[in-house]
Amino acid sequence: MADITVTSLVKSFEVGNNILDGLSFTVNPGERVGILGVNGCGKTTLFRILVGEIDYDEGQVATAPGKRIGLISQIPVYPDGWTVEDVLKEAHRRLYTMQSRMDALTEQMERDSSPALLQEYDRLSAEFQRLGGYTMESDRNRVANGLQIPPSQRAQLFDSLSGGEKTRVNLARLILEDTDILLLDEPTNHLDLRATEWLEDYLLHFKGTVLAISHDRWFLDKVVQRCVEIGEGGKAEFYSGNYSFYVEERQRRFEEKLKQYEKDQAKIEQLQRAAEQMHLWAFMGNDKLHKRAFSMEKRIEKLSRSEKPKEQRKLSAKFKQREFEGDEALVIEGLEKSFGQKRLFHDLSLSVRAHRHRGR
Repeated sequence: MADITVTSLVKSFEVGNNILDGLSFTVNPGERVGILGVNGCGKTTLFRILVGEIDYDEGQVATAPGKRIGLISQIPVYPDGWTVEDVLKEAHRRLYTMQSRMDALTEQMERDSSPALLQEYDRLSAEFQRLGGYTMESDRNRVANGLQIPPSQRAQLFDSLSGGEKTRVNLARLILEDTDILLLDEPTNHLDLRATEWLEDYLLHFKGTVLAISHDRWFLDKVVQRCVEIGEGGKAEFYSGNYSFYVEERQRRFEEKLKQYEKDQAKIEQLQRAAEQMHLWAFMGNDKLHKRAFSMEKRIEKLSRSEKPKEQRKLSAKFKQREFEGDEALVIEGLEKSFGQKRLFHDLSLSVRAHRHRGR
């Protein structure tokens, strides 16, 4: 049975504008899948739907029964006064509850040696061991060290951390929870090279299922086995390889579609000329040619439905050479950026100066 099944999923935030429009795909147990697409295509929305944070309009979403799914997207709100260590320990809450019950049973068995108490203790002990209860301290240290969360930071109040530090701590908590299905939304944004390499190695040995959104092509190349691209129409395109395979295969498919489109356009032009000629001959006395002309026009109509494939827009920037003054490090003049009709900024100017430390 698939870990995740998405069928004909539709989601919109504005009437008449579906961000996901008939999205369908499946993810099998143990797969590592990259979720790709331009900004705003619905990748994060999809993740939030998968964990039940938001609802969808149409379609079906199913995860395998009994499988635990975890997402790092928004930073949870923890009780006031919680330290980083408290957050990390939250991943093992179920184990600590079991440990408390086992301690209580031990005290009871000193006074009461009934078989029922012994059976409950044996059952809890076996489950505690299976879930890693006897190694949770070392596991916590291993994950914290791998993601570069030092002991000094683990003693800090969680609320005192920066946004990037909080995200890293929550990533550690998610890993420690022994989740069956990991949804990673830009997991390397706040990791340095060493921590990123540790995460890559962890995911390569992780026995569960991974879905990852990332702009880090090196991370995707190392980790994912196949890619699902959410296209502009809100539907899925599938690529049976890592990010490098996706880039080459996407370009090959584009060129193939473009050749077919150009071939269709040439055929349309040829059929239009032939249909016009047959209509002319029909008016000159051969009425049967009208039927042949109408048949050609129906074929033209079918061919005309194909749209010209579009290449993904690439950033085009020109960096002018000029004389810099003093400590100028970066100068921006008249910068503008829009996504469709939505303008992000206009006529933006900025000057950044280098800060130099002077010795005594």
